[in-house]
Formats: sequence, C-alpha cells, structure tokens
Amino acid sequence: MTPSASTSATPTLIRNVRVLGGEPQDLLLRDGVIASVGTAPDEADRAGDITIVDGTGLVALPGLVDLHTHLREPGREDAETVETGTLAAARGGFTAVHAMANTDPVADTAGVVEQVWRLGREAGHADVRPVGAVTVGLQGERLAELGAMADSAAGVRVFSDDGVCVSDAVLMRRALEYVKAFDGVIAQHAQEPRLTEGATMNEGELSGRLGLRGWPSVAEEAIVARDVLLAAHVGSRVHICHLSTRGSVEIVRLAKQRGLPVTAEVTPHHLLLTDELVATYDPRYKVNPPLRSADDVAALREALADGTIDIVATDHAPHPLEAKDCEWDVAAFGMLGLETALSVVQHTMVDTGLLDWAGVAERMSAAPARIGRCDTGELPHGRPLAEGEPANVVLIDPSASATVDPAASASLSRNMPYEGMKLPGAVVATFLRGRPTHVTGGLL
Repeated sequence: MTPSASTSATPTLIRNVRVLGGEPQDLLLRDGVIASVGTAPDEADRAGDITIVDGTGLVALPGLVDLHTHLREPGREDAETVETGTLAAARGGFTAVHAMANTDPVADTAGVVEQVWRLGREAGHADVRPVGAVTVGLQGERLAELGAMADSAAGVRVFSDDGVCVSDAVLMRRALEYVKAFDGVIAQHAQEPRLTEGATMNEGELSGRLGLRGWPSVAEEAIVARDVLLAAHVGSRVHICHLSTRGSVEIVRLAKQRGLPVTAEVTPHHLLLTDELVATYDPRYKVNPPLRSADDVAALREALADGTIDIVATDHAPHPLEAKDCEWDVAAFGMLGLETALSVVQHTMVDTGLLDWAGVAERMSAAPARIGRCDTGELPHGRPLAEGEPANVVLIDPSASATVDPAASASLSRNMPYEGMKLPGAVVATFLRGRPTHVTGGLL
C-alpha cells in the first residue's frame, strides 16, 4: 500500500479479534484513536463509511516499536532508504523504529537527525525516531552534539555509536552524565576492541576447526560489566544492545537485582541461530556480535522470558549484494530482521511456552517505547490497546506459516539469514494511528 493510498480516515471495526491473545472482542478505530474495546453493537456493521474486518482467529497487539534499526539513509541508499526500511517495518508490524546513527554523514548533529526524522514523516509507513551518535563521526574521541540533538525537532533521547563500542571509559562516563539532564539513554555496542581484532565468529572449538579468528564472550561481558558500574556511579540510564552471551545475561541479572539503571535487548537471530551455521562459510550468518552457542541461545531465551532482558530489537542491517556475496573474511557484518522478527519470536518464545502474547506486547512494544521515551508526547507508541489510546495496532494470524523468501522483501537488500526456513505466524495488517500501512489477503 502506498502512503497516498493509506491516508484514509475511514473508521475500522475489527470484529472478534483476540486482544493480546485473550478472548475475542471488537476493536473500533476512529479518528486515529481506539474508540472502543469490547462488544460493538450490531448496528455498527450497518453504519455508513466504516470498514468491517473479520478478526476471527487473529491476535491484536499494540504496534511494535524497534529500538535498533539501520535505515542507511543518508549515504547508503543502495542498501536501504528511509522509505524502503519503514515499509519493511510496517510489513513486520512495527509502527515506530529508532534509526541508528551510523549513516554517511553520521547522525551526530541536529541537522542530520532532523533530516532522518523528516524523511520518516514523508514516507509515512512508520514513525522514525533518530538515534544520535555518542561521539563525533563514531570515532570515539569527543562527544557529539548531544544537547543540540535532544533539543532538535527530532527530540533525540537514544544515543549510540552502534557498530563500534564507546570503549573509552572517560568518554562513556561523560556521555552518561550529559544525557542525564534530559532523561536520555546511552545504548552501548558492547565490544572490547582489542579482544576482537580480526575476529569474525564466536570463539570456541568450531572457530579453531574452521581456522577463523574467534570473538570471545569476555569481549562483550567486560564492557557490559564496566558500563553497568559506570551507569550506577553516575545515576544515569544505560541500555545494552544485542546481548549475546550467558555471561552478559548474568551480569545484567545481578545489576537489576541491585536496582541499577540498566536495560538490555536481544535480537531475533540470537534467539534462534547458533554458531554451527558458520561452518557453511555463508556470509549471511556473519553478524556483530557473532552467533553464539546453543547454551548462550538457551540463556537468552530464559532471560527474555523472566524479564532480565527487557526487549527484542531487530538490529535490521541491510547490505548491498556485493557486501555479502563474497568470501567470509571480507563480507560485511549484519542481517535483515524487520519483516521476520515477530515470526521468529513466535517460533522461539510463544510456541515454546516461554511467553504469551501479552508478554510479546510488553517486550516488542511497551518496553522499547519506554526505554526510547516515545511512550508519551505528541505521537506516543507502546500504549495499551484501550479506549482513547492511539490506534497503533498490529493484527497477527498465529496459525499461518510461510517459507522465507528474501526476494519478496520490501528492503532494498537481501541479506536475510532465514531464507528457505518455514516460520510461523503472519502480520496481516498494521495500523498507524488508525491508518493501514500494511494489509494482506484482502483483509480490508
């Protein structure tokens, strides 16, 4: 659906839909908000100028919020644009995405973050919340214009050098002190640089057998431990990006038990895939941080279920064909993830009994919106499906399944690790403030 075709303000009545997976109810979307939840009168079906949707068998969740998306624009429009990336987001059930700062130029000024924010508004598929760089040019040498980005029209509240670690402890401390003034958060890419020089996969028996430089777990865990302590010392919020090891989980769990201001995310691919796939030397499985062991995967699932890990974030990282269709050692790190995230979470967490749909709503909508401070204000996200709340809604058919085909993706890139896999669930419709941004199967 094109943005121009999706501007209809026609009210939508969704009949017999399972809100958060509960008992069937009717959901009426009108004037950009949820007008009612419960049992709509039969007369509503006969009212003029209203779209009726049969929601039988479908689950309704609040529109998903991704705290970690790479949209590549400006600078790498051959890999992705704000237009195509947010269209992929809508297909995946997302109504808001946080766009990472490692663009070209880097999003380290008010001008660049406002440019990304405006491109998102023009595209209209999902609200774009730019992430500001922590350091100028992601160089790790001096702080970027954190205050100016916070005060800009984009209203930045999340700052990250994602792709590289803020490894200088003094700079990290200063960044935490700076963002505290406006309730910002530093999202850390936890990777000790010296311990990972030349590394391309998880360190272990397999890396030795394959002859690939290993990426030790301690390279992540050392930074997680340091930054948790720094955040506690400063009294400021730190968010750990893409947790990947059992040891990192244990550090975050201990920190939360002590009441420290730390939150953490896990990606769908770290919930499903293991380092055994690297034995194929297929660059689709090259990602930062690397795929880990089955034991790490089990720990990540347990931590997401018990709340130690707060959210699922996609780390959607598109790359042009030439960056992935090459030898393992020279291939780029990263995978697509927006369109498959919900299916992977259903497969790994819901169908295994580790989470119910209300739990998914918390970890993929409410909590990421709270962490990114986009749960309040002019265009809030992550709100409950209740009367008077914004009509940001995703409809899921949990009984569906499909074989993943990268050629069908809305993204400009094709580096999807699930190609050929049969995954459960399907996003059948996404509504942004009551306006459909994605619809399948003639639902509307």
